[in-house]
Amino acid sequence: MHFTDSASQCLLDRRHFLRTTAAAALALAGHANASPADPRRMRLAFSSVMLAELPIEEVCERAAKLGFEAIDIWCPFDNCKHLADVVTRLGPDGLKQLLAKHKLALASFTTYTTKMEAVGFPAYADFIGKFGGGVVVRQSEYMQVKPGELTSAMRAFFEKLKPQIDKAAETKVRLAIENHGDALLNTPDSFKAFVDLNPSPQHVGLGIAPYHLQNIKASVEDVIRSAGSQLLFFYAWQSAAGIKQLPGDGPADFTPWLKALAGIDYQGYVNPFMHGHPTPDELSAGLVKSYAYLKDCHTLATG
Repeated sequence: MHFTDSASQCLLDRRHFLRTTAAAALALAGHANASPADPRRMRLAFSSVMLAELPIEEVCERAAKLGFEAIDIWCPFDNCKHLADVVTRLGPDGLKQLLAKHKLALASFTTYTTKMEAVGFPAYADFIGKFGGGVVVRQSEYMQVKPGELTSAMRAFFEKLKPQIDKAAETKVRLAIENHGDALLNTPDSFKAFVDLNPSPQHVGLGIAPYHLQNIKASVEDVIRSAGSQLLFFYAWQSAAGIKQLPGDGPADFTPWLKALAGIDYQGYVNPFMHGHPTPDELSAGLVKSYAYLKDCHTLATG
C-alpha cells in the first residue's frame, strides 16, 4: 500500500486491513511451519521494544497473531521494561508457559547497558540460565577509535568481556555484540577485527544493525560476509524516519542483504525493526507490509 498526503488515502479501511493482516499472518504461519531442515527458510522474530507500552502478554499475543514465530525480549530501554517485568513477575517457568501458549520460540534477550539499565547481561544471567539459555544481544563499547588503535582496542574489549563470556558459557548463552554509531563495533574494519580476535566464537558472536552501517555508508552485504559463521542476530532495519525504518516502507533494497545471509548459511532470526512510538495498529499495518516485502525479497535472494 502506498500512502499519499491525502488524509483520506492515509486511513486504512478497517475491513481491508483485517483481511490483509489475516492473510499475511496465515502466510507467515505456513512459512514458519516449513521444515527446519530447509537451510533457505527465513525465520522472523518480533522485538518487544516496538510495543514498549504494552504488557509482555499482549506483545506475545500480537506477535503470534501477525505470524511471527519467535520473540526478542528487551530489558529496560526507553519505555520498555519487558525483561525486568518477566524476571520479577513470571519467572523462567512463567515465561515458558507464556511462549507455549502463543506457540512462540525465544529468539533472544536484549540486554543493553544504558543509563536506565546500568548492569546489562549480568543482571539477567541467572534467570536466562534457568530459562535454558539462548542468544543475548548487547552493545560493544561506546568510544571513538582511530584505525591504528583498532586491534588493541578490540583486544582490550574482549579482555574486559571475559567475565561475561565465562558467564555465558555457564548459562548456555551466546552473546551477540551489535554495532552502533560512535562505538568500537561500528565500521567494516571493526567487524573484521572482531572476527579475527574473538577468543570464544562458541559463546560470543555478532549482531548486525544495517541502520547504523547505512549511516556511515558501509556495505551491509560486505559486513554480513565478514561476520560469517559468527553472525547470531540480524535486524531487518533501515536508516529512515518513523515507520519507514521497517522493510518495504523506506528506500533500502533488502534483497542483497538476504542474499548475503543465505550465502553465509545464516541460521538465526531476521527481525523487522524500528525505533519510535507508532500506535500498535500502525505498527501492525507496517509489519504486514514488511512481511510481504521480505517474503518477496527472500524468494529473489534464494532463487
